[in-house]
Amino acid sequence: MWEGPQTPAVVVPARLAERLRARHAEIEEALRARVYAISDPGEAVDPEYTAGLRTAIEEALDYGLAGIEAAAEHLPPIPPTLLAQARIAARNEINLDTVLRRYFGGYALLGDFLIDAAHAEEMSGPVLKRLLRTQATLFDRLIAAVSEEYGRERETRASSAAERRLACVKRLLNGEFVDPSELNYDLEASHLAAIVKGPEAISALDGLAAILDRRLLAVQSDDVTIWAWFGGRHKLQPDEIERAISRHWPERLPLTIGEPAQGLAGWRFTHRQARAALPVAAHTPKAFTRYADVALLASMLQDDLLTTSLRQIYLAPLLEDCDRGAVHRESLRAYLDANCNVSSAAAALGVNRHTVTSHLRIIEERLGRPLNTCTAEVDAALRLEALDSPLLPYASIF
Repeated sequence: MWEGPQTPAVVVPARLAERLRARHAEIEEALRARVYAISDPGEAVDPEYTAGLRTAIEEALDYGLAGIEAAAEHLPPIPPTLLAQARIAARNEINLDTVLRRYFGGYALLGDFLIDAAHAEEMSGPVLKRLLRTQATLFDRLIAAVSEEYGRERETRASSAAERRLACVKRLLNGEFVDPSELNYDLEASHLAAIVKGPEAISALDGLAAILDRRLLAVQSDDVTIWAWFGGRHKLQPDEIERAISRHWPERLPLTIGEPAQGLAGWRFTHRQARAALPVAAHTPKAFTRYADVALLASMLQDDLLTTSLRQIYLAPLLEDCDRGAVHRESLRAYLDANCNVSSAAAALGVNRHTVTSHLRIIEERLGRPLNTCTAEVDAALRLEALDSPLLPYASIF
C-alpha cells in the first residue's frame, strides 16, 4: 500500500493522479460520449459551440485531475475556457439546465474512474473520503462560476437596439414567428449569407453590398463576429460573387459565405452553410471561404465519429513509418489529385513512374486493402490531415 510508514499520505493523491493521467485519452473519450448522450451538441446552432465543447471537455478533465493533486486550501483556478464556453452557450440560447447536466454527468463519470484508481492504489477509506470531499468542493466552485458567467452573459445581451435586432435574427433562425419589420430587410428576397470576424467588418460589408447592388442586413453575434446577409431581387451568380470579393474584399478580414438561396427558408439555409464552413475556414490561411468549396469537409468536421474513424483507419497506418510516411502520403496525395493516374502523379512530383507505383504498393500493404476500393475515404482523410498540419513539400523530404 502506498500509505505505509515510509510513504507520506500526501503522496497518494499524486500517485492516483498519475495513474489517471495515464488513462487520459480513455477518460476523455468516455466523458465526450457521456456529454453527447445528454444532448447532441451537433444540434446547437453555432459550430463554434460544438468545436469549443471538445476543448472544454479536455480542460474540465485536466481541472479535475489537478484538483486531485492539490490540497483543499490550494485548489486550481477554474479554466477560462470553461467560462468562455458558458458565454457561448448563453449567446446561443442553450439552456443552462443542459449545460449543467453535462457537467454533472462528467463529474459522476470521473468519480467512477477515480474510485477505480483508488482501489488499484489500495487507498485507505479516510484518504479517499478526503479526496472525494475535495473533488466535491472543486465541482461546486466550477458549477457556481459557470452558472454565474452564463447568467451574466444573458443579462448583458438584451437592452440595446443592436441586441434587439440580434435577438430577432436568432428567433427567426430558430423558426419562430417574429415581426421582422425592425430589421428593414426583405426576407422574401434572394439572399447570400456571410460571416466575418475582425475589426472594420461593417464598413467592408457595406462596401461589398454596394458593389453587388444588395441590401445589407448585419448583426454582431459576439465581440468579433458579424452575421450578414446580402439581399436582392435576382439571384447572385457564383462568378459575380467571387469576382467582387477577389477585387474588393480586404484580405485581412476572414470572410465565410454560404450559397445564394431564396425566401425566408433560403435566408436560414444560406446562413447555416456559412456557419458550417467556419471550422474549415479557421484552419486555412485564405481570407475567403465559400461553403460550396468545402461542403464535404465542413460536414465531416461536425461528425466526431467519422473524423476519428478516418484518421484511425486511413492515416494512422501511414504514420507508423516515421522516416518515409510523409513521402508516401505525398505520393498518395499527388496520385489522387491526378485522378488516380500514376504517370501524371509522377510528373507532378518530378519523380519516375516506378517510384510512385512502389509507394502506392507500400500504402496498400499498410492499409490492408486496395486503393481502388477506398479512394474517397483516403482522399477525405488526407484532406482532414491537411487542415491540421499541411504536408511538407515533396522535394524537402524525398
